[in-house]
Amino acid sequence: MQLLQTLKPATSRRNLLFIAAFVWTFAGGMLLTKGIVMMGLQTDFMLVRIVASMIGGAVFYAVLFTKISNKHIARIIRLKNDRPCIFSFFNFRSYLMMTVMISMGVFLRKTGIVSPFYLSVLYVTMGIPLFASAFRFYYSGFYYQMVAVKINKLY
Repeated sequence: MQLLQTLKPATSRRNLLFIAAFVWTFAGGMLLTKGIVMMGLQTDFMLVRIVASMIGGAVFYAVLFTKISNKHIARIIRLKNDRPCIFSFFNFRSYLMMTVMISMGVFLRKTGIVSPFYLSVLYVTMGIPLFASAFRFYYSGFYYQMVAVKINKLY
C-alpha cells in the first residue's frame, strides 16, 4: 500500500483546480473549433446558427454548467487528502459522462446521422459553456484561499 502512495501522481487541491480548468478549456476549445470549422463549410443561415449557438450556450451555462462547475470546485476543495491524485478533478460519474459525450460526438460526426449543418450548432452550443466554466476553475485556483473559506462555510 505504501508503494501505491509513493507512485500516485499527486498534487495540491489548488493545482487540481488548475488542471480541471485546463481540461475544461481544452474540451470547450475543441468543440468550439470543430463547430466553427463545420459552420464555415456551410454558410447557409450562418448568422442564425451563430446566434442560436450563442443563446443555447449561454442558457446551458446559466442553467446547468454553473451548478456542475460549482459542484466540482466544492468537491475538490473539500477533498480529505491534502495531495489528491491529479486525476481526481472529476469523480467517476463525471468521467463516465465525459466518455459518453465524447463517444456520441464522434459517432454523430463519423456516421453522418446528423448533418454537419446542425452538428456545428450543437458543438458550438456545448463548447461555449464548457469554455466559460473553465474560467470558474481558474478563478477558484487564483483565489483559492478566499474560495475555500467561502465553500467551507457553506458545507
